[in-house]
Amino acid sequence: MDDPQPPFQSSQVRRAFAAFPHAVRPGLLHLRQLIFEVAERTDGTGRIEETLKWGQPAYLTPETKSGTTLRLGTPKSGGFALYVHCQTALISDFSATFPSEFSYEGNRAVLFTADPPIDDSPLRLLIANALTYHL
Repeated sequence: MDDPQPPFQSSQVRRAFAAFPHAVRPGLLHLRQLIFEVAERTDGTGRIEETLKWGQPAYLTPETKSGTTLRLGTPKSGGFALYVHCQTALISDFSATFPSEFSYEGNRAVLFTADPPIDDSPLRLLIANALTYHL
C-alpha cells in the first residue's frame, strides 16, 4: 500500500508494535493499515479506536458499536494473525468462502506467515464484516 500508516492512538499500542518480532511487524502494520482503510470506506462503522486487549493491538467501533473487536498478534505457531471474537461466525463464514486461500485457527483467527504477500481483497471483506457485525 502506498498510503502512510495512520498515527498510533497511544504510546502503549506503539510499544506493542515495536515489540513484535521484526520478521512479522511489516505484515501486522499492513493489516493495521487495512483495518483503518476499510473502516473509512465502510458505512456505519464510525471512528475506530485503537487500544490494547490482552496485550494485543485491538480495533473497536466505540461510537456506533457496529462491530466486533479485531485484534492483531502473533500466535504460538509462529507468523502473525488477525483475530476476531471466537463466538462470532466471522471466521467460519470467511473460511467457507475462502477455504484454501488462507490458514485458520479454529473460529478465531486468520493466520499468516512473514513470507508470502497478503491478498487484501478477501481480507477487506472479512474486516468490513467484523466492523459491521452488529448492524
